[in-house]
Amino acid sequence: MKPNSRSEVRDDFVLGLVVGNSRLHWGLFLGKKLYFTWDSRHLPEDVILQIPQCQTLDELITLTTRFSFPSYSPPIYFPPPIFLASVVPRETEKWLSYSNIQVITLSQVPLKETYPTLGIDRALALLGTGKKYGFPALVIDAGTALTFTGVNENECLVGGAILPGLGLQLVSLGENTGQLPLLTTGEILNLPPRFALETKTAILSGVIYTLLAGVQDFIDHWLSLFPHSYIVVTGGDGTLLMDLLAQLSSSLGKRLITDQNLIFWGIEEVLRNL
Repeated sequence: MKPNSRSEVRDDFVLGLVVGNSRLHWGLFLGKKLYFTWDSRHLPEDVILQIPQCQTLDELITLTTRFSFPSYSPPIYFPPPIFLASVVPRETEKWLSYSNIQVITLSQVPLKETYPTLGIDRALALLGTGKKYGFPALVIDAGTALTFTGVNENECLVGGAILPGLGLQLVSLGENTGQLPLLTTGEILNLPPRFALETKTAILSGVIYTLLAGVQDFIDHWLSLFPHSYIVVTGGDGTLLMDLLAQLSSSLGKRLITDQNLIFWGIEEVLRNL
């Protein structure tokens, strides 16, 4: 059913858009509270320019994902304001053509002692973790890159680390060697044998066990500094990483929290402070 008057259309909403290296992450905020999230591919500029023509959330999701959204949602006022957090400069440039865009900057993230080149995705995820779960906190983001970012009880950045993510390590071996096969994270179901008797399993063993050992070492060191800290895992490979860590150590698995909306909790806090 379509609205009969302008008063039936919601205008107390904004869109949060997180531009990652592999995908776009969308969040709809109603009254500055996160209401709904979805993911899509990176969009060409001609599709971006079609967004103001949408009339409902259903139409927007269909446009961005190419899949129909089966349930009815209330009409919302377009073009919506979009708050953009991007770590991909070439994608940021495309979104600047949108008529109602605001790029979230590090200065809008109320954390202390940050440094100028800290990624906005890491800063927002850290802020969201602290505000939702509490400080101190360590965020492990298992995306294209695997990152560790920590904040203390005074909401001051402690620091972090960055390394190639699980999928990127597999791709690097497959694309930069003459005889090793190209593997994906979709082929990982369980921990492989440590000492493999065929090439595919040997690659999985080497990448997975060294990565998990590194993750566990960072967690152990963080807990030596902040024994009562929250530790939250996020990112596209976050669930897989959690499963593998739990298989490696059930006690470690119970210590961790998984949450795919950390950046959106951070955007929610930025919206509250506007």
